[in-house]
Amino acid sequence: MLPLLAACIPQGAGPRPEPRPQRVVYTGDPTTAPRREQDVPALPAPPPAWEARPVTPDARTVTSSTYIVESGDTLRGIAGKTGAGSEAIARANGLEPPFAIRIGQRLTIPGGRYHLVRAGETGIAIARAYGVDWGRVVTTNDLAEPYILRVGQRVLIPGEDRPLTREERAAAFRIDIDDIVTGSQPAITERARPAKPSASAARVLPSTSPVAPPAALVGGFQWPARGQILRRFGPVATGERSDGLKIAVPLDTPILAAADGTVAYVGSDIPSLGGLVMIQHGGGWTTIYGHAGQLIVQRGQSVKRGQMIALSGDSGTNRPQLHFEMRQGRTPVDPIPRLPAR
Repeated sequence: MLPLLAACIPQGAGPRPEPRPQRVVYTGDPTTAPRREQDVPALPAPPPAWEARPVTPDARTVTSSTYIVESGDTLRGIAGKTGAGSEAIARANGLEPPFAIRIGQRLTIPGGRYHLVRAGETGIAIARAYGVDWGRVVTTNDLAEPYILRVGQRVLIPGEDRPLTREERAAAFRIDIDDIVTGSQPAITERARPAKPSASAARVLPSTSPVAPPAALVGGFQWPARGQILRRFGPVATGERSDGLKIAVPLDTPILAAADGTVAYVGSDIPSLGGLVMIQHGGGWTTIYGHAGQLIVQRGQSVKRGQMIALSGDSGTNRPQLHFEMRQGRTPVDPIPRLPAR
């Protein structure tokens, strides 16, 4: 059994324990996409929810129509009758919470492909099944924090109506930070609550259990590591855009949580960023720590500002460094003004 590294390493210092790598594998479509592997030592954990709970692309195509409200109708019931999503119907008709409707009211039923969400399904798995960009699905369906889908929810799938082949789905599927921020939580039933975070890496939450984010940001942010800034936030000379900072650090430097929060993701599913940790801090804030050489926290674990969450490495890059991002909702923001002066 692998040692619990978080318990073995004192905060911010101490010798590195002998790693026993757990192979973390990234794939597109698991049946057809070429496999790319990175050896990033991590604590034993179940596969992410989008691997544990694949999605069958069985969306129902709905034709645009008009529905006249009958006695006993509810918006959810009308969605069940027509196959369209209740949220889509509400948007199409300008309905606001509590979504009151009246007998005889004429409702526009927006057409499109609607996927019925089942227990444990994630946005990433839905995107993979249909070969679409999950960010487009988020925008099309006006999804919002905490981005936890509801079992029985009907999600409008943008794009072509024709089913894609496995090869086309594999070629179209890409996973990025925004996907993990908005599409990694498994769906939950109407009356169920997300799991409370654990203070210890010893308690591993099932990947099919959604995790509650903090209610609010507590305190400010601190630097996750000290070192020369190799790349700043914003446009770079190559014409690309940097969504965060690249910080040069020696190999095996402790990477510290920038603020109190809950670990939302640990893994290496984005090859260009190598070992990766994401922490939710409440108030819509998320921090991202990439290129880690060793991961020592678990998804669903609560962490404190300054707590060690990983050791720096050169995974996904050609020299030891830390990729650090801050996001407010889905939007990357410049970390420099929000961190203490150096």
